[in-house]
Amino acid sequence: MKAVVYNGPKDVSVNTIDDPKIEKHTDVIIRLTTTNICGSDLHMYEGRTSFEKGKVFGHENLGEVVEVGAAVDRIKKGDRVCMPFNVGCGFCENCERGLTGFCLTTNPGTAGAAYGFAEMGPWQGGQAEFMRVPYADFNCLKLPEDAEEKEDDYVMLSDIFPTGWHGVELSGFLPGESIAIYGAGPVGLMAAHSAEIRGAAQIFVVDSHDDRLKLAEAMGAIPIDMRKGDPAQQILDATGGLGTDRGVEAVGYQCCDRHGKERSNYTMNCLVKSTKATGGIGVVGVFIPEDPNAPDDLQKEGKMAFDFGSFWFKGQKIGTGQCNVKHYNRRLMKLIEQDRANPAQIISHRLPLDQAPDAYKHFDERDAGWTKVVLKPGA
Repeated sequence: MKAVVYNGPKDVSVNTIDDPKIEKHTDVIIRLTTTNICGSDLHMYEGRTSFEKGKVFGHENLGEVVEVGAAVDRIKKGDRVCMPFNVGCGFCENCERGLTGFCLTTNPGTAGAAYGFAEMGPWQGGQAEFMRVPYADFNCLKLPEDAEEKEDDYVMLSDIFPTGWHGVELSGFLPGESIAIYGAGPVGLMAAHSAEIRGAAQIFVVDSHDDRLKLAEAMGAIPIDMRKGDPAQQILDATGGLGTDRGVEAVGYQCCDRHGKERSNYTMNCLVKSTKATGGIGVVGVFIPEDPNAPDDLQKEGKMAFDFGSFWFKGQKIGTGQCNVKHYNRRLMKLIEQDRANPAQIISHRLPLDQAPDAYKHFDERDAGWTKVVLKPGA
């Protein structure tokens, strides 16, 4: 089969590799029909993680079941399914509690596994023609009858729509509150979409790219252009000096200040400043324990100079961590089915798999208009 393979920093290619096979009776094989490039793929693409050469990218995956293991009961050949980026077993202590992002079985020695992701287990990604899905009865979300018609919406259930929703949830958000979202990439835009659905009174979205800010505004948010001044101060000025009730960090450890210089603590400290006293902050941007290629020594150790004094004095709360996709995806699927959610509105490019290397280059360079890329392996 064809697959998007990592060769080294900023070097991916579409190679022919062995087809996946049923390895356990609980597996299924999926023929991928849509698979996305995610912002968190770029950390690996840039060589800022321990992602192994020769491994297949792709954790946002949707397709058709073509082969079913002997012990799979619920999922049938021909089903159209979307897979959470988390690989869960369904029976460990954390999975039983709904914390599928921290499965204790699928990545031995640590908590949490994912397809095609650094330090997240042996699972190959889905930027390919076929993919093996373990514990398929648990991991596959069977899609409704309109699965083909709304495929570009449903594929967002694999990661960015639940993750954006999770960021809002982690912040402690309640209907009628205001929220500031730092980052207008795909996850930040999905957090804005989620906040709109959940009844936010005001939604601010901070970024430094015109196309992304324009898209955030079209989705009902108030754009904050950080190139024009301190974004936290802009939010304070727009809220009578009070700040927002809630905030979401949707950028991660490679965030930059308003001058374009990488500073891993920038968005977090801005959130402390722009969030009200006793407010909440949800952090779904990726932060990692070690970043050897970072520009500063603290960041190399996965640490940052955090304004903890202000955070403590304001009595704020922070929720962090990967999204437990299965906790949300079935309900969010119903929002899409009933036309209450439209996550596909952020897609800028739909491309065949063979164009993945060029798509990675454009998306990584934040070229104008490249807001979300979906790949179509069958095209």
